[in-house]
Amino acid sequence: MKTELSDKFFAHYQQQATATYFTPGRVNLIGEHIDYNGGLVMPCAVTLGTWLVVAPNQDQVIRFKSLNFSEEQSFPLASSYTKTGSEWFNYPLGVFNEILKTKKITTGLDLLFYGNIPVASGLSSSASIEVITAYALNEQFDLGYSRQEIALLAQKVENEFIGVNCGIMDQFAVTFGEKNKAIVLNCDTLKYRLVDCKPGDYVLAIINTNKPRKLSESKYNERVAECQTALAQLNQEITLNNLCELTADKFALHSHLITDPVILKRATHVITENDRVTLAAKALSEDNFEDFGRLMYASHQSLKDLYEVSGEELDTVVEFCAQYPHVVGARMTGAGFGGCAIAFLAKGYEDDFVAKITPYYEEKVGYAPEVYFSDIGNGASTI
Repeated sequence: MKTELSDKFFAHYQQQATATYFTPGRVNLIGEHIDYNGGLVMPCAVTLGTWLVVAPNQDQVIRFKSLNFSEEQSFPLASSYTKTGSEWFNYPLGVFNEILKTKKITTGLDLLFYGNIPVASGLSSSASIEVITAYALNEQFDLGYSRQEIALLAQKVENEFIGVNCGIMDQFAVTFGEKNKAIVLNCDTLKYRLVDCKPGDYVLAIINTNKPRKLSESKYNERVAECQTALAQLNQEITLNNLCELTADKFALHSHLITDPVILKRATHVITENDRVTLAAKALSEDNFEDFGRLMYASHQSLKDLYEVSGEELDTVVEFCAQYPHVVGARMTGAGFGGCAIAFLAKGYEDDFVAKITPYYEEKVGYAPEVYFSDIGNGASTI
């Protein structure tokens, strides 16, 4: 891949690339819509991701080119930038804008991106491109950022430059991922621990519903606001910074403060999902994929019924998995409203799984899904 991308870089920019970087996408194994509620999530990096090939130029210009999109753009090296439109290059441009607030970039750069993460699938292609840009600039200009600072910077770009109120999970996972490890991350304190996730007899299947999911155009921000409403109502009697500071027992004592039944459903999902992450970490530490799988199904049911972020496409995938004898667990992953589901599938049944889920899904939804198989991989790195 590195050689091929270097050749394409030379063909486009007429100079040799000086460095190549890779940042993965991620799936969240369990703990959905918890990151902005200060709780526990359990993401892992996948082996799909984003490559970035770079070289400095003497023109004091930043040039963006992607092998995945037709739009390319260049900007004079300046002290700040403004988002324009919805083109892909706004994500790396936002990183430049944020870094330039406190750091100096001394030369122009030619940048060539390539990704094999399905676009708008919920596998964090945006976080991957933000983190790889920040990681590359940190290396190119010796900016001194730690990995945690890179993740936080990328989140700030998503929140303020792109305009999506995401939590820290996506950027953290693609920065800190390690092979055959899941990350149990406290989104309030950013304390984390790695848990062995060696699927052994199982492979991670990623099922793309092919229903695009654009967070900034979805009800994602609405769910964030609903959780903030629940928090404000609970704070009439108790003092909380985040919903996930509550245990289920304590929530039961104070849930009467939430008068809107829809807001109550949202808060109930958050509290119970946070507990499932702890149970899931225990199951993985004991190499108990059967218990882990049951927790995956319970998570999906809660996201469907209480948080209402699933939909026909994701539900159809999980329904198929629940009846397919060689899947131990499945659930939607990411923010929902389309995107992907994940499943742990017994090895050796990959072809059979694809052959059977495709017509099942197509009959119910009207078009085919895409199925990928991935290892659990490493985070941002220099190639």
